[in-house]
This record gives sequence, C-alpha cells and structure tokens, in this order.
Amino acid sequence: MTHKADGVPLSCPDITDAEREAVLAVLRSPRLSIGPRVEAFERAVAERAGRRYGVAVNSGTSGLHLCVRALGIGTGDEVITTPFSFVATTNCLLFEGARPVFVDIDPDSYNMDPAAIEAAITPRTKAILPVEVFGNMAHFAAYERIANEHGLLLIEDCCEALGGRLGDRPAGSFGQCGVFAFYPNKQITTGEGGLVVTDSRELRDLAVSMRNQGRDTSQWLSHARLGYNYRMSEINAALGEVQMRRLDEILAKRRQAAQWYRQALGDIDEINLPPMAEPDQASWFVYVVRLADEFDRARRDAVMAHLRRAGIGCAPYFVPIHLQPYIMDRLGTKAGEFPVTERVADRTLALPFFANITPEHIDQVRTALVEALRG
Repeated sequence: MTHKADGVPLSCPDITDAEREAVLAVLRSPRLSIGPRVEAFERAVAERAGRRYGVAVNSGTSGLHLCVRALGIGTGDEVITTPFSFVATTNCLLFEGARPVFVDIDPDSYNMDPAAIEAAITPRTKAILPVEVFGNMAHFAAYERIANEHGLLLIEDCCEALGGRLGDRPAGSFGQCGVFAFYPNKQITTGEGGLVVTDSRELRDLAVSMRNQGRDTSQWLSHARLGYNYRMSEINAALGEVQMRRLDEILAKRRQAAQWYRQALGDIDEINLPPMAEPDQASWFVYVVRLADEFDRARRDAVMAHLRRAGIGCAPYFVPIHLQPYIMDRLGTKAGEFPVTERVADRTLALPFFANITPEHIDQVRTALVEALRG
C-alpha cells in the first residue's frame, strides 16, 4: 500500500527487507506448505501468548471455527458473545449450529459488560466468546472468573490484541484457547492468516488434523474426521516469523503513534479518545475515536465523508453484528436490543493508524477532523 501524496491511508503494513528475503528464501526452497516455517511461526506466537501450543491457519475466522468445533460446541448450545465486533466472532458459532447470545457492552471499554454476561447464562450456555475490542483487554480476568465459576468454556478472540498485556497476563492466555489474526491492518501480518494458541494437547491435535482435511496425523492420506483446508503456507509463515521477531519494535511504534494522537486530539471537545485499559501495555490495533453524544450516525457519516475528500482514510468501527441483515433474519435480532452498543457504534470512526505513521500525518488528520467537526 502506498501513501497518497496529499493524504493518509487508513492502514499500512510494516514490511522490511528482512521479511522480503524470508519470503524469497521459501520460494527458492522445494517446500511451500506444511514445513519448518509454519512450525517456527507457531512456536513464536505461542511463546508470546504464554501457551504450550500454536496452530497456524489461513485466517482468524478459521482459527475461531476450529476452536468451536474442537471444543464440541454445536447444535443446541448457547455461546455468550458481543454484538460489537467483526462478524467472524458470530459466524464461527453459526458454522456449527450453536446459538450466539449477544450481551451489551461496557461503555467505558467497548468490551462485554461482565454483569450482562452473568445475567445471560442459562442451562444451555456452554461457552463465552469475548473479544479484545481494538486491542483493549479490559475485563478479561472477570470473563475467565465467570467462566470458571459456572463451568463454562472460554474462547479468547484476541485477533486484535497480539503482544498486549493485562497486568502480568499476555493476550492469548485466557480460557481454553485464543485466536490471533494477521490481516494486513493487524499489528503484524502474514498477508492472510490466523493462529490458535492453547495449553491443551487434545485441542491442538484436533486443530492440526481439522485444518488439513481431518487427516490422521500419524499416517499420510488417512483421514480420521471431517476437516477443512485451513492450512497456512510456508510463504505466509515466513513473513509472520520475521514480523514476530520485530513485534516489540512494531508495538513500540504503535504505542508512540497512539501517544501522538492523544497529544494532537486531546483538546477536541467533540471527540472521546480510545478507552484503553493499560495504554502503555496495550497492543494498539486501530485508533478509534467516538464522537460526542450530540453527533448521530448521519453526522458521523458526514464527518467521514469530509475526511475522505481530504484524502484521510477512515471507516466506521463497528457496524453491530445484531443489525447485520442476515443475522436479523436468522436470529430475529432488532434495533434497540443493545442500546450501549448501538449508541457507541453510531459515533465511532477509525482514523489512520499504522506503525510508520508520522507526526506530520497526524497533523493532517487533526486539521481535516477539526474542519469536519466544526466546518
């Protein structure tokens, strides 16, 4: 992705010659899939998450699906999750016939309200699937406590939080398993890709089998169960392995960028800055501001249109899952059910954010944003 001469893109991956050389080395080798680069990448991510095992896959969505299936979540089971997320969080449950049970979010963190989770538990509840929204790890210790007290499974959707910490706990260390994602706008990228982390050998073995058409790991072309083609290639893994070596460097850049934004936007009364639980330990995925309450969705959209005309990348984050047309049709959800989620979603927008953003870029964003808000 290249920078417009007079604008700022919404996101841009941080790729160096080291990553390019690693990819070329794979292309010069005889092995492009199911090889040592995948294994090295799995080890690196699992170690960072404080887990014993990692299973690389072709997307975060695939990783979530494998966790749901490996944990035996299916028809008749309810899973409590958030409506304020990317749709993959819900899709992975629908793939297996489980019923997503949405609960409203905490307005101070945008993560699920722990009290709402407890109120939603029924005899059919089998799991909780929380999301570290925008990399914010707020409440994850509470989610784990609730799951343990009620005998529920916990799947950590940490797709937006690689490298973050909550106290002494790294992202990916909560519950039975966690899932990271490596789309180009993430902290690190493999182009497309995801990775399951877990301490369970059984879950790891099931995920390894199911990502490769259900193959029996002990015998070539012997298939023990229904599976999928969810493999990650050696090319993607080589890119990710080098990115993992640079993770602390990349996170430091993103934290610096978040600090520059705080300094540049902190005096604008019409916006609320991102509510990060521990900003200095956070893994900043995107930089999402929330407009003041007097702005409605139409005015938010007008602000975004102004920014785009000025060459400033921006996007609404998120459109609530329970208001997606196919979800409304399938689950019978409707507007008004989750008022905090809807109020936040109507007013949030992502501003340009990436590791190599500069103070000059952020000055351009501020200028255009102030014009959009007050012009």
